[in-house]
Amino acid sequence: MTDATPVVLVHGWGGSFASTWQSSGFTELLHDAGRTVVGVDLLGHGTAPKPHEPEAYADLTERVLEAMPDTPVDAVGFSLGAITLLRIAIDQPHRFRKLVLAGIGGTLFDDDTSGTERIIAALEGTAPPDDNIARLFSQYGNQPDNDLAALTAVMKRPRGVPFTAELVAGATCTTLVVIGDKDFAGPGDPLAGALPDATLKVLRNVDHFATPESFGFIDATLEFLDAIPG
Repeated sequence: MTDATPVVLVHGWGGSFASTWQSSGFTELLHDAGRTVVGVDLLGHGTAPKPHEPEAYADLTERVLEAMPDTPVDAVGFSLGAITLLRIAIDQPHRFRKLVLAGIGGTLFDDDTSGTERIIAALEGTAPPDDNIARLFSQYGNQPDNDLAALTAVMKRPRGVPFTAELVAGATCTTLVVIGDKDFAGPGDPLAGALPDATLKVLRNVDHFATPESFGFIDATLEFLDAIPG
């Protein structure tokens, strides 16, 4: 019998539902498995409003919650989308049947803001030219249809309650943590270990930005969600 649980997809910073999930064919694979897809564009991205004030981005969960049905869903988030879904799962774990968190890991618990400051500098054109991570974020943010001022404001948003192992333990839903072994957000073990019901999948030779389109991510996610196209 086909599982009819809707699948909510949330992209990362600088992406959109279309550029992250539709362009890779991931949504079509879910459709082929008989699943309903709920696509979300985070505030400041895609078809969503794009305010330029950092304070507007203090709560990114609002648009996701508005899109989610009242019944439990499966959900897949990448990077900022994964962080946003995790915030919801901590407060309302009953909203999820299964949850996939991709592109986040041990740095989630790090209170060092230097990485964010490097990215902001790159977006504002003041980063050193040899800062490759900052350069990649700048290229990602400057893609067609992106609003660079809005994306910079997202990076400058108020951070809210810091993630701790104790806080993350509130996300009791069944979870898959997926992260590449070349991802600067890793390793995935601290996050998977803090979640009460989590499995960790490490993708070999995959960096942060390549994660959503990697075959390892797609295969692991479809299997975890019981959504293998038939």
